[in-house]
Amino acid sequence: MNKILPAPMLSLFLLIIWLLLFNSVSPGVTLLGIAFALLIPILFKPAWPNFAKVKKPHLAVVYFFILIYDIIIANFKVAALIVGKRRSITPAFFVFPLDMKEELPVTILASTITLTPGTVSCEITRGRKGILIHAFSEEDPNEVIETIRHRYERRLKEIFQC
Repeated sequence: MNKILPAPMLSLFLLIIWLLLFNSVSPGVTLLGIAFALLIPILFKPAWPNFAKVKKPHLAVVYFFILIYDIIIANFKVAALIVGKRRSITPAFFVFPLDMKEELPVTILASTITLTPGTVSCEITRGRKGILIHAFSEEDPNEVIETIRHRYERRLKEIFQC
């Protein structure tokens, strides 16, 4: 079954997207959607990189809710900086040293940093040794590094066991 259906969740996702794009569940549209949903993963499987596997999905759910909470809090902090009294905004560039090397967890960490208002991942250094980060207003980059390490990187290492 692995050769017939190499990525069942991807096939299901492709079928749903296909049906939503056509806004129809007529037999012809559905059959063509099923054919594409089955063929696309089979044809493109050789081109897919071997990503790290999620070892603890329940921790991924916890990570998601922590991220949502942090995004909401960061929105208020950035809004307070912009709307509040004329404080000195001190933008900063700094490098977050990575303990992980696997492609997927590092990409998720960089995306998490960018999703959180006030910080942007600018570049993942060669060899995945660090992430160049721009912070909107930060007095102490070491504090941000420790926060990222404790709240995000540590959890990603647990989720992917890397």
